[in-house]
Amino acid sequence: MNTGNTGKIVQVIGAVVDAEFADGKLPPLFQALEVDYTLREKPVKLTLEVQQHLGDNWVRTIAMSSTDGLKRGMPVRDTGDKITVPVGEGVLGRVFNVLGEPVDERGPVKFEKRYPIHRKAPPLIDQNVTPQVLETGIKVIDLICPFVKGGKVGAFGGAGVGKTVVIMELINNIAKGHGGYSVFAGVGERTREGNDLYNEMSESGVINQKDLSASKVALVYGQMNEPPGARLRVGLSALAMTEYFRDEKNQDVLLFIDNVFRFSQAGAEVSALLGRTPSAVGYQPTLAQEMGDMQERITSTKKGSITSFQAVYVPADDLTDPAPANTFAHLDSTIVLERSIAELGIYPAVDPLASTSKALAPEIIGQEHYDVARGVQRVLQRYKDLQDIIAILGMDELSPEDKLTVFRARKIQRFLSQPFHVAEVFTGTKGQYVSVKETVRGFKEILEGKYDDVPEGNFYMKGGIDQVRESKG
Repeated sequence: MNTGNTGKIVQVIGAVVDAEFADGKLPPLFQALEVDYTLREKPVKLTLEVQQHLGDNWVRTIAMSSTDGLKRGMPVRDTGDKITVPVGEGVLGRVFNVLGEPVDERGPVKFEKRYPIHRKAPPLIDQNVTPQVLETGIKVIDLICPFVKGGKVGAFGGAGVGKTVVIMELINNIAKGHGGYSVFAGVGERTREGNDLYNEMSESGVINQKDLSASKVALVYGQMNEPPGARLRVGLSALAMTEYFRDEKNQDVLLFIDNVFRFSQAGAEVSALLGRTPSAVGYQPTLAQEMGDMQERITSTKKGSITSFQAVYVPADDLTDPAPANTFAHLDSTIVLERSIAELGIYPAVDPLASTSKALAPEIIGQEHYDVARGVQRVLQRYKDLQDIIAILGMDELSPEDKLTVFRARKIQRFLSQPFHVAEVFTGTKGQYVSVKETVRGFKEILEGKYDDVPEGNFYMKGGIDQVRESKG
């Protein structure tokens, strides 16, 4: 949309562009402006977003892509709207940039309408406040840190412990178990990671290369090499696509954000470029508000829900750093992926003692599930406490009661592993989806001692407890 309102560039400082408009025609904050020019004989369309009004009819904007070749005096066009992205089922199987332009060279996108990336969170009266558990089919998650529909989950873990594989299995299971769609936002990702994820999703069938409409996921990337404006807004672009499925298709949608820390980091860069005084540890003074504006849109309404799974990088392992600390305040569940568990060959490498969920309460998941989950944690904690004694004195010095605890703990530990559908190509083992009911029954029977005579190897990489029983025979 062209309002016919044009201004001119008066200053370019890296990713920050100042423009002057006629008296009384200043574009409002967050409005998208466009500049058309030629760079090395190629036409360029640059999108800018208004961030500040400076006085003297100047606006200060942040560029969504490189500002190479911009000159003072170039005309700037007011689009009359915020940045908008295409929404609808046509976005599935496609890869987009922050502006909603396809970057996968698969031709134009068929879309029903466009949504602005800045939208208000649903009013409290429309939100669904009764907690409902979202079954994921992954035993360790459903048992220890159950997800809530419309909740926010944070995954904490270093490199190579399996964050991406857990994300892909969740996309796969939610699509199969709930018929839902997913949107993946790569915020400040490395290009290699984005490329690997796309290829892995294609191999496992989450993206259907032959028939894109049969795909279950849309991908939106703002790569690490892009200007901070793009990295700051790419999460909102993905969120707008997700909101369409919730509000107009009444669906339960999954939103994956990898990595939320980079969203805060990009905000700090933009804030410095705009000349704002930094706050604690050099972060932007608006950190809590920016995080809140994004996170509050991720919620359940009476129509559908957006459940988000967010990877969180913790700088220098300092959980008190303002970026992760601000993220924590919004999370309902935290999943901690532990390298020492991955080294044992137990995947998913979720630490059942460090992972938490607000939904792990008898009034939400039921008394039986709660008792089994706490029983499992108690046995594993006791095993952890005894490990020093075992290492120094050996198993023979333990009391019979402690010996039994250790044997059961080792079985539980192995039974928490599970073959994934998306890992079939690597492991050759068929993936398993295990219902919450089956998960609770299995661990309850192990705690009750029904499998005390079964060797612990039988519990490794199994789905439900019945498979252990079959291999026992």
